[in-house]
Amino acid sequence: MAQKRRGKMTRKQRQRQLHRRMFLTGVLVVLICVGIYSGIRRVAKTASDITAVDYSGSDYEDNDITDWTGAPPIDVELLTPNSWSRPQTRLKKVDGIVIHYTANPGSTAMQNRDYFENLPETQEAQASSHFVVGIEGEVVQCIPTSEWSYASNQRNFDTISIECCHPDDSGEFTDETYNSVVQLAGFLCKRFNLTSDDVIRHYDVTEKLCPLYYVEHEDAWIQMKADIQAYADSLS
Repeated sequence: MAQKRRGKMTRKQRQRQLHRRMFLTGVLVVLICVGIYSGIRRVAKTASDITAVDYSGSDYEDNDITDWTGAPPIDVELLTPNSWSRPQTRLKKVDGIVIHYTANPGSTAMQNRDYFENLPETQEAQASSHFVVGIEGEVVQCIPTSEWSYASNQRNFDTISIECCHPDDSGEFTDETYNSVVQLAGFLCKRFNLTSDDVIRHYDVTEKLCPLYYVEHEDAWIQMKADIQAYADSLS
């Protein structure tokens, strides 16, 4: 039997078919958009969950210190929050203490603190320290112990930094600076259940010659660590 030839569609039929295709295309676009949105929501939720684990999963929720008994006198001069020197990123935990030197002979603790404070304007570098110990033994706190400082490179996330002033190019600390560093580091060791093995130099992180004198004179560094441990052990 001869196959019956299909007749041409009328204009009305063509319009109906076009509308049907447009509708199906619209449904497909909506489904794709919903899928993309759901994927973004899942990724965002995952990122949020990771952040929560990283910054609230520590053994202690807040590393801020309220009882400073045993520490040297401290002048609290916290930096204004900013992305150059005080990002307010929370420390997950404290696993170490890093000793630095300013490499700026004769400068005071407050001068170094003010240098950090002005970095949002000068934009010279991202830099800061939790504490700065001056030539006369004065101690200035720049960053809370519950936050990062920009001091120790890949160890910023789990260490407290102590920047130390020095009178000359040798980088050797004055007796006053030395004593305050020993007391401050010893106190922090006691507070965060650390030992002198957890007290390191910037050099031990990056091999930068910092603190210069105590890199070039290993015996002096070993003695400082012993003094820090002895002071920590003396605290009740």
